[in-house]
Amino acid sequence: MRIMVNVGMVMNLDKCIGCHTCSVTCKQVWTNRRGTEYVWFNNVETKPGLGYPKRYEDQDRWRGGWELDRRGRLRLRSGGWLYKLLTIFANPDLPTIDDYAEPWTYDYETLFTAPVSADDPVARARSQLTGRPLALRGGANWDDNLAGAPEHAGADPNLRGMEAQVQFEFTQAFMFYLPRICEHCLNPSCVASCPSGAMYKREEDGIVLVDQDKCRGWRFCVSGCPYKKVYFNHQTGKAEKCTFCYPRIEAGLPTICSETCVGRLRHLGLILYDADGVREAASVRDPHRLLDAQLGVFCDPADPTVQAQARRDGIPEDWIEAAQRSPVYALAVRHRVALPLHPEFRTLPMVWYVPPLSPVVNAVARRAADADPDDVFYAVDQMRIPLQYLANLLAAGDVEPVRAALRRLAALRAYMREQQLGGTPDPAIPARAGMDPGALDELYRLLAIAKYEDRYVIPSAHTETADRLAAVHTGCSVGWESQFAATASHFRANHVQFVHVQPRRPDHGASETMAAEPEQPS
Repeated sequence: MRIMVNVGMVMNLDKCIGCHTCSVTCKQVWTNRRGTEYVWFNNVETKPGLGYPKRYEDQDRWRGGWELDRRGRLRLRSGGWLYKLLTIFANPDLPTIDDYAEPWTYDYETLFTAPVSADDPVARARSQLTGRPLALRGGANWDDNLAGAPEHAGADPNLRGMEAQVQFEFTQAFMFYLPRICEHCLNPSCVASCPSGAMYKREEDGIVLVDQDKCRGWRFCVSGCPYKKVYFNHQTGKAEKCTFCYPRIEAGLPTICSETCVGRLRHLGLILYDADGVREAASVRDPHRLLDAQLGVFCDPADPTVQAQARRDGIPEDWIEAAQRSPVYALAVRHRVALPLHPEFRTLPMVWYVPPLSPVVNAVARRAADADPDDVFYAVDQMRIPLQYLANLLAAGDVEPVRAALRRLAALRAYMREQQLGGTPDPAIPARAGMDPGALDELYRLLAIAKYEDRYVIPSAHTETADRLAAVHTGCSVGWESQFAATASHFRANHVQFVHVQPRRPDHGASETMAAEPEQPS
């Protein structure tokens, strides 16, 4: 067992109101400059919808993430080193600007300089790339509030196999918001796809970053990421991605998207995991078992054996203590109400989601059953949002983990509503959801009334730890050296480092694109 730490996030989709404050603040902090006009490290999508870029979840088209070969070994869906050599100057799996939609602004100058006339002047849309007038046909959230349905939303990859069940007439439509950032995976396919070794996963906290000095603009990281959260800066010729606001994390502060979230739906915390079990967990043959496999990699921070091993592996004492108070561990592991985004991509993502439950109350009300526990649980299977759709999104198509999470959330609502209204809560409610009243109370405090310091449990960085990690090279934290030995040998023979996650100091190697000089592939 080798204990390591990963910073994780949980988002409560029941609270997201689609205000896009997180997207705007992230844009202003990280991508408000030339070359990143189309880049959204954080974006909020309406589901069902095409997403950003369009249909990014369709890996039959984009070939991102991992798959198993005939012998059950992990391999990149985007191909090995020979395929990369053959496509190094013409990668067919890259999204084009049409898949993202050309970014635009408006010709506001016309409003000030137009001569007096009987008609009001109009600020026309202009491309931020070319400056020419632009006919708007797409954007980062073109499906906002089902605006794209039924014309576009039916092409959502998560609706595959449910086309006859899901209709987009007004009386049958459903929607919810899905905020997305980089998943900072335990098994990142973007890192394994990078021929130059510029993409790496920090050993001290698991944040995945791009070393701008090493990046050569090959863009295999873009095609290798199944979530399409790595972008290419056409101005600098470098790859960029969400940095998990690592300067804030190191100071014990939440990410800017979490800090400014109006709905207070984000939780941040540390997860202790067994790095030696990552490969095995990602190699499980049955996609329905991937969730349990990843949960099996996570270590109980309250276990004295785990704590002792963590100390031997150099994890600071205050980090071990913070892991015990982690809301991410509580929601994902202890209460099992948070689920990962597309575990079938086999990247073991570390941004998890509490599925939306809002329509259940209306379903119960329609049956004139106010707080009866039987009707509460019955309503979970009668949600306007089909369970199969949520399962395709959050559980590799397996309905049972989604149903179990929603039953716990339904029990929480019914039990706490009765308690808050002065009644006597039925003890059968938590029991039928596989919980006890104490667990429901803890879940209520986390999801409903958690204070700032309970939602964001982030210990400050330790400079001495980063120095130790930088001084002693321990290789890839997820252990892909052997699998890609042939690829690494080939590229190193050409003086290029490949797939080797370097431990870095927290202040080195992030997306410092403002200071980087443009460099094109050679």
